[in-house]
Amino acid sequence: MITKQITQVGGGGFTSSEDAAIYLIHMDGHAAIVDAGCGGSPDRLLQNIRSCKVSLKNIAYLLLTHCHFDHTGGAAELKKRLGLKVVAHELEARYLEDGDQNVTAASWYGASLQPFSIDIKLRKPEETIRLGQHDIVATHVPGHSPGSVVYRVMSEGQVVLFGQDVHGPIHPDLLSDAKAYQDSLQKMLDMNADILCEGHFGVFHGKEKVRKFIQSFMVA
Repeated sequence: MITKQITQVGGGGFTSSEDAAIYLIHMDGHAAIVDAGCGGSPDRLLQNIRSCKVSLKNIAYLLLTHCHFDHTGGAAELKKRLGLKVVAHELEARYLEDGDQNVTAASWYGASLQPFSIDIKLRKPEETIRLGQHDIVATHVPGHSPGSVVYRVMSEGQVVLFGQDVHGPIHPDLLSDAKAYQDSLQKMLDMNADILCEGHFGVFHGKEKVRKFIQSFMVA
């Protein structure tokens, strides 16, 4: 448990070892999942969600941070089983809907991404998704990939930031942009988050730890 309203339910130690972290936001009977992992352990993922006393029928959204396979490989199955709405940036929607195996890095995993439709395509620099009476703010942070997004929400009076691949990497196969990545790191730093939920390096509590982690990837 990260807060009473936010729990890690997937990733190494929770589902399959190759999965990036999967987080559950559950607030007042409404829920959303952040990222979907590679998709190798859907039953275990759903059991982890149920263990949070969250009804699967109350999960409204799958919030994708970017198109890479370790974050999206399980999306098609979750959409099929739960009937939720998938949210992603429009710059990457076509790679997911067409099942592009290269830009999504599925080929890096020796896997194949099952195509799926994106229900809500983010287009603006910042957009708000309503979850019951709560706001989830989606911010476009290009660099690691063209349509990378971070989500943030208030929980227990704290700003919680879901910045799944703060660390990068920058690679031409991923259509990365080093300059945009550095600008996006500064944008994330300016959010002054109390908690950072990262995709591969765990959860950071406290503004100072969050700040130091983000700054560790910034070029002076």
